[in-house]
Amino acid sequence: MTQHTMTIFPISLGCPKNRVDSEVMLGLLSEAGYTICDAAETADILLVNTCGFIQPAVEEAIDTIMQLIAVKERHPGSRLVVCGCLVQRYGQALCRELPEVDLFIGTDTFRNIVTYLADRTNRAAHFHVAPPSYVMDSQTPRLLSTPSHRAYLKITEGCSNKCAYCMIPSIRGPLRSRAIADIVQEVKELDSQGIKELTLVGQDLTAYGRDLRSGPALHQLLEQLIEHSAIPWLRLLYLYPGRLSDELLALMAAEERLLSYLDIPLQHVAEGVLKRMRRPFGKHHLHALIERIRAKVPTAAIRTTFMVGFPGESDADVEEIADFLRTYQLHNVGVFTYSNEEGCAAEQLNDQIDEQVKQDRADYLMGIQSQIATEINQGYVGQELEVLVEGVSQETELLLEGRSRFQAAEIDGCVYIADGHCNSGDLVTVKISEAHPYDLVGHIVDKG
Repeated sequence: MTQHTMTIFPISLGCPKNRVDSEVMLGLLSEAGYTICDAAETADILLVNTCGFIQPAVEEAIDTIMQLIAVKERHPGSRLVVCGCLVQRYGQALCRELPEVDLFIGTDTFRNIVTYLADRTNRAAHFHVAPPSYVMDSQTPRLLSTPSHRAYLKITEGCSNKCAYCMIPSIRGPLRSRAIADIVQEVKELDSQGIKELTLVGQDLTAYGRDLRSGPALHQLLEQLIEHSAIPWLRLLYLYPGRLSDELLALMAAEERLLSYLDIPLQHVAEGVLKRMRRPFGKHHLHALIERIRAKVPTAAIRTTFMVGFPGESDADVEEIADFLRTYQLHNVGVFTYSNEEGCAAEQLNDQIDEQVKQDRADYLMGIQSQIATEINQGYVGQELEVLVEGVSQETELLLEGRSRFQAAEIDGCVYIADGHCNSGDLVTVKISEAHPYDLVGHIVDKG
């Protein structure tokens, strides 16, 4: 009589860093004999890895858990496992609120998921949260969930910045960097799998190595990755504005494989707001930073995010962001509203701002950015761009979809390919014929 193979239905919420944690769990479970299935209704284990650092993410996580609880009620033999930031942040309170959940696992203890699932004897042992100290390494099993031509690489864990609005340090712990040799080993393995685009992620990539005795810097890690792999595209996400070095910019200018794409979360540009946010730089530094990037890497595409509605923010402060956008014409900008999170330093600040005012400010800035992005994209019409093909478009089966060097997966716009033959994962040359606020349209140029 054959033994039933346990099946697992995974959902990963939140950022790419969270996705890597999910891939590690799936790798561990796969090694232990579990198989992944794509239907919750038929799974033995329902697994959700949650985000929980701002209220909208908390609400999404709770909604997802409630949907899985409904599945479990229809299939009483299944078990529900909730992991990640939500569990780390709210702890035992979740046990009281969600008794239907069979297993809670925090951001540090997910590495023991196989052991926890095997122990069904003790109901009291269904909650596992510890102070964050774990860092994965190149020997950690990992089952990629991205398309086969791209992957994320987590080079640090945690964050030691002290921004007043952010819960990440308390949820994820202090900065912990992986050794260069260990990262190189993982990249070699990913290279052997045919990865075309590798995106480095961490809460703050520019902090890489600051906690290690040897003190390597991000540009030194990148030099090693370029030397020891042939992956065509290396992309960086989350570069802290206070530590972007000239050495990194010089490497970006010199190395075609290191994409000239800088994701720098500025959050604000008004002096008083930056100070209240506990950002260790002022507006003059941010203006100088953009000018330094443009001087050293003229082709750079800069992406950023701005937070509006921080306590005490005035209309004039918002207008400073608007002027900044008009002056510097950034490629990709996201604007989100401040969420007053329980436990963050900004929670008790005076002059909290009405939610409708926050949204009006966000809409105002995004209206300005939409016009800027349209103009930037119109500048590409008639040009030929290198594009990484993702596959059939999500909008229509009549088009293919890909991304240029200045478009990050799952964050920015895309390039729709209206004509030409290619496969998912191909790097092709596309001549741009149309421009929209966030997307481009073109056809493949046959270089043969």
